[in-house]
Amino acid sequence: MSIKRYGAAGSGGIAGQRMPFAHAVQADGWLYVSSQVGMVNGEIVPGGIVEQSNRAIRNVLEIVENAGYDKADIVRCGIWLSDVRNWPSFNRVFAAHFDAALPARTCIIAEMVVDCLVEIDCVAYRAMS
Repeated sequence: MSIKRYGAAGSGGIAGQRMPFAHAVQADGWLYVSSQVGMVNGEIVPGGIVEQSNRAIRNVLEIVENAGYDKADIVRCGIWLSDVRNWPSFNRVFAAHFDAALPARTCIIAEMVVDCLVEIDCVAYRAMS
């Protein structure tokens, strides 16, 4: 099995801390993307669930694209929301990003490790040639 790690050196998390995990790991066509929040340069983006959801999804998609995949290759997303009342707004943002290629999805309400409203991970697949 061939395994490739993306961002394995760890990059900026909260306040620029190095995080002890890869952004993504590719194994035999599968790409496992670590969860992302609505963060830019180590800081949560200002605004509410819409702004944080858009940024978190863009962060996930950037990692997917940097690994040579695209959003049509995403087969599953895991979503963590800090408040169930944000679910309708999150769904609208999610649908706008994944309109033509909806992945399978799980959504869980949870207390977050960082002060954010949403966290997203994904699994993508592309047949290796």
